[in-house]
Amino acid sequence: MAILNLDTGRMLAWEVREARSFGKRLKGLMFTSSFPPGCALHLTPCHSIHTFFMKFPIDAIYLDVNREIVGIEQRLPPGVVGKRFKHVVSVVELPAGTVEQTGTKVGQAVSFQEKEVG
Repeated sequence: MAILNLDTGRMLAWEVREARSFGKRLKGLMFTSSFPPGCALHLTPCHSIHTFFMKFPIDAIYLDVNREIVGIEQRLPPGVVGKRFKHVVSVVELPAGTVEQTGTKVGQAVSFQEKEVG
């Protein structure tokens, strides 16, 4: 699955992992050794995040029910709790710098796209 910013037409990630169960959301990216460009973790349902036991900073986009971005945190360092934003139903964690590189902003919408098999 991939994530497309519908407002800019820019792809945020080409390889998206889903974390839908309590255990997968709790573990998230903890103890992961790397988070290469083009990857993402989509936590749903999810209202807030933490970066405890992570080894690298991340960008986070907070989505509402319509997949509109209602909050963004950039270069969130390991060992912190993320901010709380209103109306959040899911969070996408991205490699640090992705938000800036793609021009992603609050108010824009994203789409989750199935990858073409070819």
